[in-house]
Amino acid sequence: MYTEYFGLREPPFSLTPDPHFLFLSARHREALAHLLFGVEQGGGFVQLTGEVGTGKTTLCRSLLDQVGAHVDAALILSPRLSACELLAAIAAELGVPVAPGTRSPKELVDALNTHLLAAHARGRRTVVIIDEAQNLSPDVLEQVRLLTNLETAKHKLLQVILVGQPELRTLLARGDLRQLAQRITARYHLQPLNRSETGAYIRHRLAVSGAWRSLFTPRAQVRVHRVSGGVPRLINAVCDRALLGAYARETSEIGPRLVRRAAREVFDGARPRRRWRPWVAALVLAAGTGALAGGAFHVYAPSSAAPGHLAGGADVVHP
Repeated sequence: MYTEYFGLREPPFSLTPDPHFLFLSARHREALAHLLFGVEQGGGFVQLTGEVGTGKTTLCRSLLDQVGAHVDAALILSPRLSACELLAAIAAELGVPVAPGTRSPKELVDALNTHLLAAHARGRRTVVIIDEAQNLSPDVLEQVRLLTNLETAKHKLLQVILVGQPELRTLLARGDLRQLAQRITARYHLQPLNRSETGAYIRHRLAVSGAWRSLFTPRAQVRVHRVSGGVPRLINAVCDRALLGAYARETSEIGPRLVRRAAREVFDGARPRRRWRPWVAALVLAAGTGALAGGAFHVYAPSSAAPGHLAGGADVVHP
């Protein structure tokens, strides 16, 4: 609706994970390097985690665009599957011929093994990327681990990349999954963008869409970071709504007030939870202690309130 008004070729802040718009912050560049390293190394597992909306799926799609022509990749986007269903999905993604009606895990594993051996003989590597892997049950994860046992005398035949939310780390720390955890050769946790990266991200997506100038003022970009916490998906939602608001008001520039209005509409009063920086926690603690001391009260400070932790036991996360 607003693309023609602002002279854009396409909407710059679509929520679809399009690699064409990939913005490689220092964190995203490092995460992509970990994924590429895992693919080139071959065998075992690579783990990528991050909060909802930080760009994990977009990185996976970018990875598929960058791997060499010698790599066959299967991308599994719906992991709420049984072990048999997951095997069938992997086989379908890789083009493995399976007899209609096959429901036996052993038959599916045998078919995959035959295919992987043939691919290896042709000098090809095979990678399976499982998105939202925190939704896999321990039994299914164990089946995935057994798949990586397929090997020749010298080489693993399958590389698995597990992508998921922070809960995936908790899941893989379970004692009954320690064999899988020991096979993870590279791990990376993707953090949200900082303030300067948020501004660069906004300008990057506008430029890719054909904008010849920044439509968001510097103060508006700071406001976007404040209301979104630097999470790319939330940045997209707020910026898209702000552009629509500017179009409706027939203004050519987005300031902090428009961003604030857009955020109210996007979040409907439910602002995303913000993470405190350690120095903020320390200042709050110091101020509170000083105020009580000035009133001649004796204060007992429990150890859980030390810098690095917030009241309620919430860990402070460094962005």
